[in-house]
Amino acid sequence: MSDMPDNPISASVDFDREGVQHGFLKLPYSRDDSAWGAVMIPISVIQRGHGPTALLTGANHGDEYEGPVALSKLAQRLTAAEVTGRVIIVPFMNTPAFHAGQRTSPIDKGNLNRSFPGKPDGTVTEKIADYFCRTLLPLADIVLDIHSGGRTLDFLPFCACHVLPDKGQQARCEAGMRAFNAPYSMRMLELDAGAMYDTAAEQQGKVFVTTELGGGGSSSARSVAIAERGVHNLLVHAGILEGEVHTRESIMLDMPDASCFITSEHEGLLEMCRDLGDSVSKGEVIARIYDATRSGVAPMEYRAARSGLLAARHFPGLVRCGDTLAVIADVLA
Repeated sequence: MSDMPDNPISASVDFDREGVQHGFLKLPYSRDDSAWGAVMIPISVIQRGHGPTALLTGANHGDEYEGPVALSKLAQRLTAAEVTGRVIIVPFMNTPAFHAGQRTSPIDKGNLNRSFPGKPDGTVTEKIADYFCRTLLPLADIVLDIHSGGRTLDFLPFCACHVLPDKGQQARCEAGMRAFNAPYSMRMLELDAGAMYDTAAEQQGKVFVTTELGGGGSSSARSVAIAERGVHNLLVHAGILEGEVHTRESIMLDMPDASCFITSEHEGLLEMCRDLGDSVSKGEVIARIYDATRSGVAPMEYRAARSGLLAARHFPGLVRCGDTLAVIADVLA
């Protein structure tokens, strides 16, 4: 780490200063329409006294909106007098992707959540990842990254944590997940966790909590309310805000292995045969894919490899080979 060059991102906020600050993470980016231009990533820091630090992020993927809405509202209204410790808010983590309404960056096609630990002398996306990994994550005690399904997936609204080698750390992450208190809580299996923000935070020993709060490339009044309530609960749980954790029943789910995922091996018109939240049985038809190039052809049927609850589904009506059609989760007692 000591041999690595400095990251070119500079912060217009002082992470050690008391009070409320709104500014930018400035990443120089020379391009055709702005030779000495920069990517300006909004950031807010609210700090008072000594206490834990929470790092709250949205738009790790640019087409997911619950985090940006809830965190923009929080940055506007949170005062230093309410806080014991520090809250760092980055509502639009992958700012280029967010402004384009895309999952990945239009600059370099980088998927920020698959770019960690990043490179200080790499692409724009890799530089953002490196700054978070080497500057922001070390400041944090608890990290919340708010996700939803974006334009291509739709989820039951759940908060999630991961199974970790350090069971003490896992227990702290689970406690944060339960405090967030989404309608569903998930022990989440990641098929490709190696370069994720989640993994970078967990490897630094942080309490890391994430979410999937809907999808379809938009947000709803319900999904934003879940995000706002969950952020408040987590900050109370961390001891940064005073008050009570507002709890209600949260159904505990588990994704224990790859059989939870149903992957398309065809291309065409998607018919979902079950809806989110439905109970499904092993062998039941979950989806059909119709050949969209001709009529009179029988569809391909996709069946559940396990029994459980339909926790996620492909969102657009057209599907391609390799797309995830559905995710079936176990319901834990």
